[in-house]
Amino acid sequence: MSATFHPRLEGGVGLAEPLAGVRASGLQSAAHEAAGVRVASLGRLVFRDSALADLARREGTPAALLEGWRLHRERLLARITGEYAVAVIDTVADIAMAAVDRFSTLALYVGHDDEGRWAFASEPLRVAALLGREPRLDAAALHAYLHFHAIPAPLSIVSGVRRLDIGEVAMVERGVPSVRRHWAPRFEEDRPFDFQREREAFLAGLRQSVAEAADSVPKAGLGCFLSGGTDSSTLSGMASELYGGGARTFSIGFDVQAYDESHYSRLASRHFRTDHTEFILKPAHAGELLDRVAVEYEQPFGNASALPTHFCARLAGEAGITRLLGGDGGDELYGGNDRYATQWLFSLYGQVPALLREGLMEPLLFGPLKDATLPLLRKARSYVEQARTPLPERLGGRYNLLNRFGVERVFEPALLRAAASFDPAALEREVWARSAAGTQINRLLAFDFKFTLGDSDLPKVTRMCHAAGVEVAFPMLSDVMTDHSLRLDPAHKLRRTQLRHFFKEALRGFLPDEILAKPKHGFGMPFGDWMLAQPALAARADDALAGLADRGIVQPAFITELREAVRGGHAGYFGVMIWVLMMLELWLRAHMPDASCPEPVL
Repeated sequence: MSATFHPRLEGGVGLAEPLAGVRASGLQSAAHEAAGVRVASLGRLVFRDSALADLARREGTPAALLEGWRLHRERLLARITGEYAVAVIDTVADIAMAAVDRFSTLALYVGHDDEGRWAFASEPLRVAALLGREPRLDAAALHAYLHFHAIPAPLSIVSGVRRLDIGEVAMVERGVPSVRRHWAPRFEEDRPFDFQREREAFLAGLRQSVAEAADSVPKAGLGCFLSGGTDSSTLSGMASELYGGGARTFSIGFDVQAYDESHYSRLASRHFRTDHTEFILKPAHAGELLDRVAVEYEQPFGNASALPTHFCARLAGEAGITRLLGGDGGDELYGGNDRYATQWLFSLYGQVPALLREGLMEPLLFGPLKDATLPLLRKARSYVEQARTPLPERLGGRYNLLNRFGVERVFEPALLRAAASFDPAALEREVWARSAAGTQINRLLAFDFKFTLGDSDLPKVTRMCHAAGVEVAFPMLSDVMTDHSLRLDPAHKLRRTQLRHFFKEALRGFLPDEILAKPKHGFGMPFGDWMLAQPALAARADDALAGLADRGIVQPAFITELREAVRGGHAGYFGVMIWVLMMLELWLRAHMPDASCPEPVL
């Protein structure tokens, strides 16, 4: 098995050691100092400036980063790309900077105190330690975690520590700290559409992105996640093309048919003649890896597909793979999530004349017919009720597990008092309002750049690959692919309810038709079903949930209700909440064992 490594970047100003340095094993990292300026980087840093790129090839990334800072200061961030976190401490100009890439692929946390000390690190607990603070749980982060199943930036599990959001840079200029964006998506929605031109740009961009992501890695050391979806299949095919055939691919299957996509991964492997490794994940494997998956994150993380992701990365690491290509981002750039089609259907209600909506349909459905049980009328009421709910509230509020139970029944009153200023819906509205896109589909994409990619999917994959001793790159999210998506006519991302219309047409002839036509399928895990079949797994979950009750975070009555809901049916649905809670408690046991319900801030 590959050795675990924990890539870290940390340092600060006003501390005994201004830049504590980069600690990593296996992940590209570098630090350099000259003329009162110290620079450090973590990850795969690519210079878009040709002069800086030449300097990096001759003298290394640190020298190019230092020269880029000397020439451009903060504007340097417009000249770099890749999956990175960077930091600069310039004692001559009295400026410090810490920044993440467009999608915050590698986490960076910042904090400061009243004495003018400022710290940054890849872990929130480390920021608190650098500042000499005793870490305290953040009540808003706990509320957000159960709502989103991850802690969305700018929150972190540690009170007073901020995680940099997508495209953000933290600066300290002459002792004054600030956080701002060095990149935000700007959509061009009226650009004339020419299919052939866009297809050529798209395919050329993909090939360029795969080549850059595979740069300096021999064929034997490069692997691809291969779920059998359009993204992973495309990257596997491009990698095979790059190496002249036979790219190495890895996939995980399940013993529960509703979750298994092995048929499609095998189809893609045969089509591109990849060197394929497949493993069927079973409940016993989940039991073995529970603690590992929970503790490898720098803060609690509740996306259950982290476990199969880690197992797949571990298979790759054991096979000698040093870098994996992940297909994340294709859905969010080119309109591939099912909810985009659902929201298009709801948008049609706004095209019904107001007189008919408000004068006839709604008075009837919610008046004389409000108790009618005919299936057609029930569906009509549900449709109208959801269509009248504005975006982004209607995206998940109706089916969100925390909303379904009710926060008052889930959390202890003391935690709700401590988190009184936090409202998940307000954060969603803030992110929704931030986008300047004029079309619904592009606003949905911009929303998912943060909540789906930056807060959930990219942390899931990067941390689980690092835990397996493997680097990961995301060619779909390269600058050239992101910029192409931002310029693409939105009507060709989602064509009525046809997801990824342009994307699929552009790849027709390259991907097998069966994969292009396959229904959307997430990389989930049947944890609820496994719990019902495995008493030992259920006992582990029960013990973890009891621990959260002992800490005064969740109510014991809610835990009883949740257990009964799983046993009463819909184990897959309610099992998600058990997983989320269990990951929180296992993380706390490993990293903050004495933590309890936060006190309200007076």
